[in-house]
Amino acid sequence: MTEKSSFEKVSRSEKLLYGPRKLLLCGFGAEARKKFDAVLGMVGLADVPRVWVATPQGAMTLADLLALPDGSGTEAASALPRAVIVAGITEAQLIRLMTTCKKSGMQAALWAVLTPVSEAWTVQQLLAELAREREALQKRR
Repeated sequence: MTEKSSFEKVSRSEKLLYGPRKLLLCGFGAEARKKFDAVLGMVGLADVPRVWVATPQGAMTLADLLALPDGSGTEAASALPRAVIVAGITEAQLIRLMTTCKKSGMQAALWAVLTPVSEAWTVQQLLAELAREREALQKRR
């Protein structure tokens, strides 16, 4: 990674997040995928295209993964850390999705919003950066 990203708080605005309308999902097993799909329906995002990132795809860039068709990786195994990488939805939709995931009792996930910097990163680079950010936030609490 040549450029450092930083944590930025998301508001409840109708501002569209950067990138194509799509979710990249890492570390979800078959049952968790069904539950996540149900949550998407509950928050009105069932139509958002999804790519389920498989373990060997960890070396792909976010831009390359976002170019894959909707439903890619649905049957593939993912030993990657649980993460939701969001692009092209509104900030308010992201807040609703995060809140509903938490209330549903789903396993905690790392959350990221695509940026012009991060789209050139590999999934593994982004997950490592998210883990560092999570650790730093937990130390501050």
